[in-house]
Amino acid sequence: MASWTRHERRMRDLEMYILVLLLCLVSTLQAAKVSPLIEKVSDHKDFKKLLRTRTNVLVLYTKSDKSGDSKLKLLSDVAQAVKGQGTIAWVNCGDSEGRKLCKKVKVDPSSKKGGVEMLHYKDGTFHTEYSRPETYKSMVAFLKDPTGAPLWEENPEAKDIVHVEAEKDFRKLLKKEERPILMMFYAPWCGVCKRMQPIFQQAATETKGRYVLAGMNVHPAEFDGLKQEYNVKGYPTFCYFEKGKFLHHYENYGATAKDIADWLKSPQPPQPKSPEVPWSESDSAVFHLTDDTFDTFLEEHPSALIMFYAPWCGHCKKMKPEYDEAAEYLNKDPDSPGVLAALDTTIHKSVGERFKISGFPTVKYFEKGEDKYTLPQLRTKDKIIEWLQNPQAPPPPEQSWEDRPSSVSHLGAEDFREALKKKKHALVMFYAPWCPHCKNAVPHFSTAADLFKEDRKIAYAAVDCTKGQNNELCKQESVEGYPTFNYYNYGKFNEKYNGDRGEAGFIGFMRSLRGRDQEKVGKRKEEL
Repeated sequence: MASWTRHERRMRDLEMYILVLLLCLVSTLQAAKVSPLIEKVSDHKDFKKLLRTRTNVLVLYTKSDKSGDSKLKLLSDVAQAVKGQGTIAWVNCGDSEGRKLCKKVKVDPSSKKGGVEMLHYKDGTFHTEYSRPETYKSMVAFLKDPTGAPLWEENPEAKDIVHVEAEKDFRKLLKKEERPILMMFYAPWCGVCKRMQPIFQQAATETKGRYVLAGMNVHPAEFDGLKQEYNVKGYPTFCYFEKGKFLHHYENYGATAKDIADWLKSPQPPQPKSPEVPWSESDSAVFHLTDDTFDTFLEEHPSALIMFYAPWCGHCKKMKPEYDEAAEYLNKDPDSPGVLAALDTTIHKSVGERFKISGFPTVKYFEKGEDKYTLPQLRTKDKIIEWLQNPQAPPPPEQSWEDRPSSVSHLGAEDFREALKKKKHALVMFYAPWCPHCKNAVPHFSTAADLFKEDRKIAYAAVDCTKGQNNELCKQESVEGYPTFNYYNYGKFNEKYNGDRGEAGFIGFMRSLRGRDQEKVGKRKEEL
């Protein structure tokens, strides 16, 4: 019986040993499991081909096949998220082939912490070492826009800001937080947001423990419902909450950290703005014209600059003080080379229509009653006075995007629906010619269009929302700011595009759609 017990004990020990081995094997297999989306490269020719054929590549170099285990698991998830927009590759510098490749490209991961190094290559050449946080969110953001600014939460000085990612996290914060909350809804590309972030960070640090200052990027289309709920019509929008209830908006966009901290002590709703005094009724030296006085004025003043404007126009408001100051000098000097006048074309429409005024402000020079020049370059007091001293023809106007050769389809209200019905994949840019963000995106969007010009199923299209009936079309397509990018499938709106506004983003987006098409075709063939 005793020997039987010993045998039994040995068998039990053997079973335990086998179980431990199996667990180790499973663990090793799981650790070694790498997404097929990560390209394993060991040959130098294959590496050069990869950089030649892909424009946005992050390469993980490891000193051995084990040293990259933790990174490969994270990178497998990242690769799935950036499929079609970026590529992730792995080079094991520990095996014989990989060692040769690493030597040729002068990379030595064994000298780095953990025996790994991540380098990024853009358009075939080395771009930068990846030094941002090794988190899913940061790495996805980097590969979607390798030259873009880091995420707000990556800034160490923003440690006292509560960074909210998902709507469920936002709801949870409102439900559980007892302290008052000031939430900043923002978009990563917004200039005013970038300017206010350091101020908001400082205010968060100064009020820490008493208030919660939080930030949330709500630009993606998935947050459209949230934006509507809290009346977010532009960025940034600040919302103040107490015990989960929204009370006020905070609208001091020129605030200091102290202003925000002081306001939080006694939060008040924005004060109603006093009605703006019409420019024509203000104390101004500018001659204000009407449909009835326009022609008579030109008969009496042989040299006149006239600013056609709309009261709501931001560029007009910016130009008014300069125009007023120039008028103080020109309209009151008996030896003046000319006079300055203005006409509100939203009221005096007849004159506006006669001179085909379609944008604001439009500045025209009249000589002896004749419409001689349109002068978009005159925006400041000094330039206005200098030009009137010696009137010259303006430089030729910049060619509009529509008139420049490109593979982008320029659509209007009359042909928008019909044109998109014929395209399986259409990315449409809704823009305004004066918009700086639009101007920045144009060359990248045009390059992407040129790349896919031979594919009849694909279109990159653009709509100028300031032209004629296009304004109504843009409203119908939920365009609230410029540029707005919408993706359509055979004419049906599918989703808003919120990716990188560079070539890599526009091209990668379309490649991912085409890749999905090819996968579907492959599956159908397999089924057959």
